[in-house]
Amino acid sequence: MYDELYQAWKHELTDPTLGTLPRDFYERITQYLRKIKEENSLTDNKTLKTTLLDKETTNVKHMLGELLWTRYKKLVKFTTQTQKLSTELLAFEEVQIFESFVPFTEAYQKFAKNLLQGQTRQSHQKTRKRITLRFSKETPPIMGADMKPYGPFTVEDIASLPVQNAKIFVKQNLAVIVDV
Repeated sequence: MYDELYQAWKHELTDPTLGTLPRDFYERITQYLRKIKEENSLTDNKTLKTTLLDKETTNVKHMLGELLWTRYKKLVKFTTQTQKLSTELLAFEEVQIFESFVPFTEAYQKFAKNLLQGQTRQSHQKTRKRITLRFSKETPPIMGADMKPYGPFTVEDIASLPVQNAKIFVKQNLAVIVDV
């Protein structure tokens, strides 16, 4: 896991493009850090192994912090430049966050455009539209395009969400539109 983290970290710092992370990358990093901590707690504090495990933990946390910050900046750049990004590049947790950030960015850009054209009410009304969904898969909580929290959702839950968020859930086959 250390080598995989190192390669991802190195790519993000040296390459301007967003690198691909496996869907379970962050989950495996969490397990890896837990394993190091457990192993370290079982050894005597004055051994070389303890010193090495401490150094490994420090290195992993340093690389992970830089990896997260660099990927965050790249993702923000993608959304603010309205570039399309394949979610295949993202780990599971990043997909969830990115999908709630994209509608916000799009709504804000639409708001700015409408405001510059003197149409503030019209843009405000468009962002208030909602769609009712029935969830077909468990879904973690999200921050809606209206900046309100929604979820978590379980199978068969019904919810009324902002259009931007609802479209993403439908596109990802996590929910279906309910005609009311």
